[in-house]
Amino acid sequence: MTRRDPGRRRALLDAADRVITRVGPEASMAEIAAAAGITKPVLYRHFGDKSGLYRALADRHVRTVIAQLRPHLTAPGADLRARARAAIDGYLDLVSANRDLYRFLFHRAGAEDTRVRSHMTALVRGLGEEVGDVLAAQSAVPDPVRAQVLGHAFVGMVQATADWWLEHPEVDREQVVEGLVDVVAAGVSPRTGRAARGGGRTAAPQRTAPGSRPGTRR
Repeated sequence: MTRRDPGRRRALLDAADRVITRVGPEASMAEIAAAAGITKPVLYRHFGDKSGLYRALADRHVRTVIAQLRPHLTAPGADLRARARAAIDGYLDLVSANRDLYRFLFHRAGAEDTRVRSHMTALVRGLGEEVGDVLAAQSAVPDPVRAQVLGHAFVGMVQATADWWLEHPEVDREQVVEGLVDVVAAGVSPRTGRAARGGGRTAAPQRTAPGSRPGTRR
């Protein structure tokens, strides 16, 4: 068997998932190899090295998250708030059900290896671009540049808030979801656009000379 054997790779990733779920984000490569019935060198041989195993796990889980969120983002006939609520709720479902895998990928793996961190960043950035494309395509945000800015902002906001919420389970989940939905809705509202604010500029306040009262001429 070679490291290119997809069936064997899937079995090894399954073993990694089981160990991380059972042990937590500090699961060791030795524990993963033992669960798969092999040694660490053999485990690395299938993925190139430890970084390769991390990236394979990231691809498996982050791409799965994106695939499950995509239908919520593009649901036909649903208004923006409904789509945002479904996507955010779905994301919190996934991370809370797999919190140890989430912490393993976003905290431990990224901290240990810059290549993994770059890979994770690219995956998250891809989701931000997709959200921006959806906002522009569905005319929620007609300006494509602004749509991309908001797409990346929304993805980063939801990810950071979910990370915080996992550490504060006492916070009501519905409150978290509705707070995030409110920010999304406000971000795409025409009233928050630059045109509605007169191009984003406000008149500079008039300076008053020392000893003068406002509204008087000297």
